[in-house]
Amino acid sequence: MSIDLDKKKILIVDDELEMRIFLCNLLGNCGYEPIDAGDKDEGMQKAVREKPALIILDVTMPKESGIQMYRELQEHEDLKNVPVIMVSTIDKKTFSFYQKFQGTPRQKVGPDPGAYLEKPLEAEELIELVRTLTEADERPLAEDE
Repeated sequence: MSIDLDKKKILIVDDELEMRIFLCNLLGNCGYEPIDAGDKDEGMQKAVREKPALIILDVTMPKESGIQMYRELQEHEDLKNVPVIMVSTIDKKTFSFYQKFQGTPRQKVGPDPGAYLEKPLEAEELIELVRTLTEADERPLAEDE
């Protein structure tokens, strides 16, 4: 059995084991290499070590939230350009409100994530989004042509 070195790594950070299993199976079956983590600390360690093409990040996790991890990713030189899909049972409007009032000055919030999806996730919608966000970095820049 050969290992496909071209498989894009997708890091899944979610405290729910069932969600990680679902996403790992879904992404693995669609030709990606899923890597999972159960909390922010493990997620940051794996992000630094594995250099994923994309991160799927749960907003609401015990201890430190996905919003805190997202902010750390934005401040990390090697990870700030990795696209992030935020997922949550919280609707997007409530998420935006929550993000603004977390006690962080507006200029420190950083750019919005690549996408925000509400749980339960639609498999087709997620895979299409993953494809779009991971292929965007393969297009040559205008100055490279």
